[in-house]
Amino acid sequence: MISSGDLVTRKSYQHDIIFRVKSEKGPLLKLMGEYVRLEADAPLDDLEKVTGAEYHRRKSEVDEKEAYSYRLFRQDYRLLKEKREAEAGSGYANQKETNYFQIPPRILHIDGDPLFLKKCIALYEQLGLQVHGQYLHEKEMPNQVLSLIEKVHPEIVVLTGHDSYSKAKGTVRELESYRHSKYFVEAVRNIRRKYPNFDQMVVFAGACQSHFESIIRAGANFASSPARVNIHAIDPVYVAARVAYTSFMDHINIWEVIRNTISGEDGLGGIETKGLLRIGMPYTENQTEEIQEP
Repeated sequence: MISSGDLVTRKSYQHDIIFRVKSEKGPLLKLMGEYVRLEADAPLDDLEKVTGAEYHRRKSEVDEKEAYSYRLFRQDYRLLKEKREAEAGSGYANQKETNYFQIPPRILHIDGDPLFLKKCIALYEQLGLQVHGQYLHEKEMPNQVLSLIEKVHPEIVVLTGHDSYSKAKGTVRELESYRHSKYFVEAVRNIRRKYPNFDQMVVFAGACQSHFESIIRAGANFASSPARVNIHAIDPVYVAARVAYTSFMDHINIWEVIRNTISGEDGLGGIETKGLLRIGMPYTENQTEEIQEP
């Protein structure tokens, strides 16, 4: 017996991905990726429950990838911090110690998966970033994104959740061949109608196998998925964090953003964008805006 909440794999796909059963209604069961942002449907006879030993083996592999990605980000963060300190101190040659404070951008993270949202929020906090998280089904994002922006006043907006491409619906070029890409496109387009400046509001949008080109054309700075591959649950966080920790005086090297992610250039891409971190001086003991080190 397989019921909602069970962990399963698909026989027809050689058990490549672990899914959690979302719904048992109808002839097809709705599945959500346990570690990747993929939504799928499958008949009951194509599914096999995941044993405890297999789950822990795969989880160990995922944990190792996440730890490696985090180490990469910390290395880049230290380099960015050294650069900021050198630039902040260059105009104050007589100072023995450089005292400055940093004002990071606010982040609005809208996610179609409440479990992934919780995981992402924890990582934002671990990275010392201010974030407002909101769970919304992908279909609701176009209609509600502007009201959330007006409430939170973010400089970075992340729109993500689940997606998938279906060959049965059409070619990879057709937007209707994707489960949720059209909602990401519409939501991004709504944002850009009101906030057209790409460097004042940075937008990431997309999930697994999303129609990358359409999302970028709609006005996203970063999106998934150029090669229509699956992206890891926390990849959007690293994209947002790189923007947040890069000075507004600097352009972001797109490759340096992507290399910190688990999915890499097949899963994520973007356009030239400025950072959003601002430095102030002098720092006082009463100052409360300094960023925590990740």
